[in-house]
Amino acid sequence: MVMVVEASALVDVASHLRTAGPAESGIFFPQPASIDADRTRAGSAILATRILGVPVNALTMAGAVETILGWVERRTSNYICVRDVHGIMLGQDDPAFTDIHLRAGMITPDGMPLVWILKSRGYKQTERVCGSDLVAALCGVSQDSGARHYFYGGKPGVAERMAGELKRRFPALQIVGTSTPPFRPLTPDEDATATEQIAAATPDIVWVGLSTPKQEYWMRDHLGRIPGATLIGIGAAFDFHAGDVKRAPLWMQRSGFEWLHRLLSEPRRLWRRYLVMAPYFVWLMGRNRLVRKLKKMPATPG
Repeated sequence: MVMVVEASALVDVASHLRTAGPAESGIFFPQPASIDADRTRAGSAILATRILGVPVNALTMAGAVETILGWVERRTSNYICVRDVHGIMLGQDDPAFTDIHLRAGMITPDGMPLVWILKSRGYKQTERVCGSDLVAALCGVSQDSGARHYFYGGKPGVAERMAGELKRRFPALQIVGTSTPPFRPLTPDEDATATEQIAAATPDIVWVGLSTPKQEYWMRDHLGRIPGATLIGIGAAFDFHAGDVKRAPLWMQRSGFEWLHRLLSEPRRLWRRYLVMAPYFVWLMGRNRLVRKLKKMPATPG
């Protein structure tokens, strides 16, 4: 099932990139059909909406891929946050984490709840751009573009298995290296050595699998230290593509129930994320909506 959804995304991306022109920019970057009070562009030229203060771009998969390929061609350094409800909630108690998103080149809507929110605010063509599907789409088109990929993160051996599987699926893909840091914080000298190793491979795209929020802080701190590279934090996608963790069936991905599959697969690690943080997210969104409605109500004559 994972192969089916990724193959479908790849075909759609390739089709859009071949046929879409300037007049079709709405296909790539959805425009609001109504006024969005949370509209912003943050650090990106791509339209975004603020969800509990954290910007999330209105995107399609084709738009995300087109933008990244443009950065690669121009050798522009950027980083991308692949955002879900968990990340939005982390930003509520960590202003520095929210600030990372304000400076990002792109923040993709990973979880379906964020896609639904974007659609409800008028960005009707918004698509889910999750890390696993983005990997497949970019690696597929990179066979023609020649973009060079590096994989940094995961548990020991995961980055190598992920790279091997992607190379099997996309034979013309250029993979220039893999490395896995220890779970403990690196010393400044160790970090400098690791960064120099990545930079020496001259990648165009560095896939970062350190989990949230560690990977976002890593991308912030390493932006520009790997010249011309786009850094993309994708967390669990390393395990999916390496074959270590089975992804949810396609119907669960599309219906917004992938979280349930992940919870059942890793309950000890993910119970708090899905059983505490997610309900609190719903409560905060509902509270904010109610407050806005009350503010719009006319004052009662006294």
